[in-house]
This record gives sequence, structure tokens and C-alpha cells, in this order.
Amino acid sequence: MDLSIALAVFPVIFVGELPDKTMFASLVLATHGRPWAVWVGAAAAFVVHAAIATTVGVALFHLLPQRTVDLVVAALFAAGAVYAFLEGAKAHGAEVVQRVSSGKVITTAFVVIFLAEWGDLTQILTANLAAHYHSPVSVGVGAVAALWLVAALAVAGGQSVLRFVNVVVVRRITGTVLLVLAAVVAVSAVR
Repeated sequence: MDLSIALAVFPVIFVGELPDKTMFASLVLATHGRPWAVWVGAAAAFVVHAAIATTVGVALFHLLPQRTVDLVVAALFAAGAVYAFLEGAKAHGAEVVQRVSSGKVITTAFVVIFLAEWGDLTQILTANLAAHYHSPVSVGVGAVAALWLVAALAVAGGQSVLRFVNVVVVRRITGTVLLVLAAVVAVSAVR
């Protein structure tokens, strides 16, 4: 493993992931479950994606049409929006945020992040950097470290939001944002 390559990859992937939908998905998931469980699920998904990107690379992206991947991601965001609106309606007037089991949170975070990250900019960047540097382990370590940090920032942000804003408002905003993300991804899929 070459630490200089990992250090060169880290900022590229970190900056590429910051405005990404998976960062926002981690933030939203953290408002519904234990932050560490959301991070563990997201972190595991990022490890799998980095492994795919650094070993198989862009060739694997050609097996599944991008349109199909985008439509699945759009459907997941739409389902998440419906769930957020339903939970917001149930929580109206409630004082306590109901927590979901850690196992469910980890699994949900893994599935959402895994699907949302498929063929994403940072996965393609990771594949390209692995091909460029001819060092899949070094690129994988740098990419995973960057993705884990972004997920940690998102999860911390999700918990901070709940300190200042009513859970009903958070869930309504979450639902609205997820609907927008679903529409954006769906529109890009049909183009």
C-alpha cells in the first residue's frame, strides 16, 4: 500500500461526495435512527463500492444500464419520502422520537447507500483513480476514508438538526427533499 496515493485520492473523493445524494441520505437516515448504526450501514456500503470500483471498475457499470439504476434509486427516494410523510403525520404532537432497532437501521442505511452510490460520481472516480495509479488497495483506502468521513459528518448533522427543529418539521422537510431527489434522478434516467 502506498500512503501517498491514498492521501492523493482522499481529497478528490471527499470533495466529490460532499454535495452528493448519499451524503444527504445519511443525514436523513440519522434523523430516524441511532447515528452510529446509520454510519455503520453507510460505511459498509462504501467499503463494498470501493472494492467493486477498484477491482472490476467501470466495466461492471456497463452490465446494468444507468437508466435502470437511476430508476431504482428514484423509486427508493420516493418510497423514503412517503415513509417520512407518514411518520411525520404519526409523530404530530409527539414529544419523543421513536427509535428503530439498530439492526434495521444498519440494514436500511446499507441498502439505501449501496443503491444510491451505484454508478455514482465517486464510484466512477475511484475506478478511474485505481486504473490511473495501478494501486487498487491504496486508492481503495483513500476513497473509503473520505467516504467514511463524509458519512460521519452527515450523521452528526442529522442529529444536530433534531436539537433545534421539531421532528414533525424534519420529517416533512425530509419527505419534500426526497421527493425532489426522486424527481431529479427519474428525469435524468429518462433523458
